[in-house]
Amino acid sequence: MGSLDGRVAIITGAGRGIGREHALYFASEGAKVVVNDLGGANDGSGADLTPAQQVVEEVRALGGEAVVNGDNVADWEGAQRLVNQAVETFGDLDILVNNAGILRDRVLVNMTEDEWDAVITVHLKGHFAPSRWAAAYWREQHKAGITKPRNIVHTSSTSGLFSNPGQANYGAAKTGIATFSQIIAKELVRYNVKSNTIAPGARTRLTLATPGLDDIMKPREHAFDPWDPANISPLVAYLASEQCAFTGETFLVQGGTVTMVESWQRGAGVERDSKWTVNELADALAPLTRP
Repeated sequence: MGSLDGRVAIITGAGRGIGREHALYFASEGAKVVVNDLGGANDGSGADLTPAQQVVEEVRALGGEAVVNGDNVADWEGAQRLVNQAVETFGDLDILVNNAGILRDRVLVNMTEDEWDAVITVHLKGHFAPSRWAAAYWREQHKAGITKPRNIVHTSSTSGLFSNPGQANYGAAKTGIATFSQIIAKELVRYNVKSNTIAPGARTRLTLATPGLDDIMKPREHAFDPWDPANISPLVAYLASEQCAFTGETFLVQGGTVTMVESWQRGAGVERDSKWTVNELADALAPLTRP
C-alpha cells in the first residue's frame, strides 16, 4: 500500500518541473490527483493545457487516477473551481500542494510595478486563494463530523528565506508564503489540518533561468543527481500524508538532504527603564552590529 492510498490531492503548477514530479510520485503512492497548470511561460505569460494533460496521461499510464485543471490559482473564482473539481471528480479533497509560480527577476531600481504585482499575485495570492477554498471545504466537513487528517504543503524558496539580491518580488512572496503557512497552521488545527512549507533546491525551468546555475545543476554521469526535481517529492508526500507529525514548519530539501528552518526569533538587545536618546542608542547598539 502507498502512503497516500485513496487520498485526493490538488497539485498546482503540476505540468512541468517539481510539480510534475509531485503528481507522478503522489499517484505512485496511491493518491488521486488534480493536475493544475495554466501552462504559461516562466514569466507567467501565455497559457497551454498540453503539459498538464501530458502529466495526466503519464499518471493514467502508471495505473493511477488524474484529471486536468487549467484554472489560474491566483483567480478567486478559479481557485474555487479548482477545489470544487476535486470534490466533484473524486468525491473529496484531502491534500493541497501549492506549487505554482513565476519569475520576473530585476534589481529594485529597475523593477516595474507590473513585475512586482505579477510575481506577488501568482505566488502569494496563488497560495492564499486555493488554501482558503480548501479550508472552507474542510471546515464544513468537520462540522458534519468528518474529522480525518487533511494537509497543505506550500512552496517557499531560499531566495526569499536567505534574501537573494535581484529577486525582491520573488523573495518577498516566498518568505511571505512561509509565514502564511505558519499562521494558517495555527488557525486550521481545529479542523485537523496540517500546514507546512518546503524550500526546494532542484533543476527546473525557473532555476535554470538564473545565470550560472545551468552548469552547477548539470547532471553528472553515473552519479546521484542532487538537483533532480524528483528528489523533492518524497518529502512533500510525507508532509501530505496522514502520518505527518509536523505543522507550521518549513523544510529545506535538496538531493538527499532535508533541513528544518528556524523561524524569526528574538535576538540580542538593549533595555532600560527610561526613554532613549538617539546618541545613547547609537552607543548602546554598537556592540550588536554584525560583521
